[in-house]
Amino acid sequence: MLQYQETGKARFLKELVEQHYDDLLHFLISQSNAHLAADITQKTWLKVMEKRHYYQSHNKFKAWLFTIARRLLIDEFRKHNRLTELNETHLEATDNPTHEYSDIQSHFNAALLSLNFYLREAFILQQEGFSVSEIAQITNEEFETIKSRLRYAKKQLRTLLEGLSDE
Repeated sequence: MLQYQETGKARFLKELVEQHYDDLLHFLISQSNAHLAADITQKTWLKVMEKRHYYQSHNKFKAWLFTIARRLLIDEFRKHNRLTELNETHLEATDNPTHEYSDIQSHFNAALLSLNFYLREAFILQQEGFSVSEIAQITNEEFETIKSRLRYAKKQLRTLLEGLSDE
């Protein structure tokens, strides 16, 4: 990122996109739908190009990238009133599908989608390899808040998936 920040050369941006595109898209799909995720992914890379001079080298680029994407996604949810509630305890997209699920991965995906936005977000960011400190930075939340969200997300997932191995 530092090379792209200094020069603005497309080849450095291309390298960044190649390194982080799939992770970013996966994160956004897990928080919305495929169409919106693709749209937000593109908007995120446009913001990176537009705001590259704001990047601070002491931060991980991936954390900065996900912060931009998260803010764009929440803005989009607010813009289209796709949030049922916008407060600290409950924030979720209203268009999460419910289906009949037949395999373990599908059950897990359904359980993940049933978590509220904040719990799902913290869990997915941790699965993307971010530390609790980095998740706190991305979400602009306190370290202890993120630890609690992760604990509640894992507890809810365990409860929702309990007995699945018996099937």
